[in-house]
Amino acid sequence: MGTIVRFFQDGGTFMYPILFVFAFGVAIAIERWMYLTLSSASNRALWNKIVPFLKAGNFQEAAQHTAKSKAAIGSILTYGLYRVKSARRRDDIEKAMEESMMEVLPRLEKRTHYLATLANIATLLGLLGTIIGLIRAFTAVSNANPADKADLLSASISVAMNTTAFGLMVAIPLLLIHALLQTKTNQLVDSLEMASVKFLNAVTERQLKAGA
Repeated sequence: MGTIVRFFQDGGTFMYPILFVFAFGVAIAIERWMYLTLSSASNRALWNKIVPFLKAGNFQEAAQHTAKSKAAIGSILTYGLYRVKSARRRDDIEKAMEESMMEVLPRLEKRTHYLATLANIATLLGLLGTIIGLIRAFTAVSNANPADKADLLSASISVAMNTTAFGLMVAIPLLLIHALLQTKTNQLVDSLEMASVKFLNAVTERQLKAGA
């Protein structure tokens, strides 16, 4: 613990903004992970609830459940279910659901891209801190005793490099978390698209039976 504290203190003032970037990134990551996990669970629960109604052709009952739900899939299916009453073609229902999907997607992808930006900022802050530290080191060494210049320069460079190291230690986890959240978001979007296709197939099958 003492080594970590000493490492942080030796890095200088630029360690604090990098630490702030890391804390901000972690807060975003936790919020996004919880949101996506809860959204995935609520989508699955709602889908399992309305599948029996879709198979039975009871679209009105299904629409009542989806309209009450705050799940992402509820909004998409509600558009489709209300469109079933007036639409004659599958394409009309599909377009209505695509419109709802365009409204849902920004909520799923919200703030995730900030993590990549924060990782870049942490890296750049680390490099900036190192450069400023080196400038100060060379300025101080230029006025020092020639016999002590080598020792002072090596010590100053070591301290200046702390900010780059810390910036990279922050940037790498943030990039990994960004990739993980992006994958989780894509999986959620794929599940919504799959549910939409299954819904359209159920509606089409029911219409064909009714026509026969």
